[in-house]
Amino acid sequence: MRDPIGEKRLLDITGAEDLERLRSIREREQTRLATELSTSPAYAVVGTLNEIHDALITQALKLAEDDLARLGLGVPPVPYTYMLYGSGGRFEQTMHSDQDSGLVYANASNEVEEEHCRNYFHMFAETAVRKLIQLGYPPCEGSVISSNPEWCLSLSGWEQKIDNWFAEPSWENVRYLLIAADGRPVVGDPELALKLQNRFFSDMLGNPIIARRMMENTIRHKVLVGVFGQLLTERYGDNAGSLDIKYGAYIPMVNAFRLLAVQAGIRETSTIRRIEALVRAELLTAEEAEEAIEAFSFFLKLRLLATIADEEGQMVGTGKIPADQLTKEMKIPLKKALKAGQKIQRRVQKELQHRFGGR
Repeated sequence: MRDPIGEKRLLDITGAEDLERLRSIREREQTRLATELSTSPAYAVVGTLNEIHDALITQALKLAEDDLARLGLGVPPVPYTYMLYGSGGRFEQTMHSDQDSGLVYANASNEVEEEHCRNYFHMFAETAVRKLIQLGYPPCEGSVISSNPEWCLSLSGWEQKIDNWFAEPSWENVRYLLIAADGRPVVGDPELALKLQNRFFSDMLGNPIIARRMMENTIRHKVLVGVFGQLLTERYGDNAGSLDIKYGAYIPMVNAFRLLAVQAGIRETSTIRRIEALVRAELLTAEEAEEAIEAFSFFLKLRLLATIADEEGQMVGTGKIPADQLTKEMKIPLKKALKAGQKIQRRVQKELQHRFGGR
């Protein structure tokens, strides 16, 4: 079924020749989507929003390529793909989204070509990141960004890095593996991303104990509902009385379903698609999946609501629902959703403890 409005929106983006125009389109579309949130399902709004993010990023990267060509550096010397991680990789970005990204380029045929590729793509990544910052996407605080040389590598460089992460499963390396598990290509040759994914899952099969390390890394974020079903809100400071919807609801479910999916060899990166794939693999019942998707969709909606505009009109994600918004009408479905999230988190922990032992 054709979507004339969506087609017009994408034409506007692909026709934009400067960042000022792209930023104007982003602000216009996000304002429109914010008004739709009260009448449309959250997953539909999030889906449209992420299509817009993808299109904006794609056009910004095209402008970066054009800049390098004008500098006399020509076109990309070998195929490449630009990767999104975090909520971008999961197709779950909110109005406010930072840059969690990486770049993988095809292997060069000799050392001279390799040096040329490395120099070109590092300059390209730096240019792309600057443009995306101007477009309203701040850099990732954890340095998971394509302009970081550690996240801008050839295919063979990336494969070696993934092998090393599996071989030395320190806390930090396991964190990187969990980040990599959510990666998806947004621009360029998807075959390169597929080869990286193949390497990841091949190494995963060869290192079954890594699931224990992944569980230890992810269960630190607990669902914020108490023994008696009460909401565990912030107790002190400027945010006293608010609920941390990102780390107390959304992230625990992301972590749980990522771990279940990766263990099952499921390659989807979207949380809802992971849940659906787990049902097909008979690792979740249809009833469990329905409950989980309902809860997760509610958390997605709350994440969108936990976004404000700063003094410059830039969307900023607070990740918290203020105390004055935690009305009785909101608390009822919120408690139900949190209990569903808590149940799946406990299930994952119990399954892996049974498999690998430990507390």
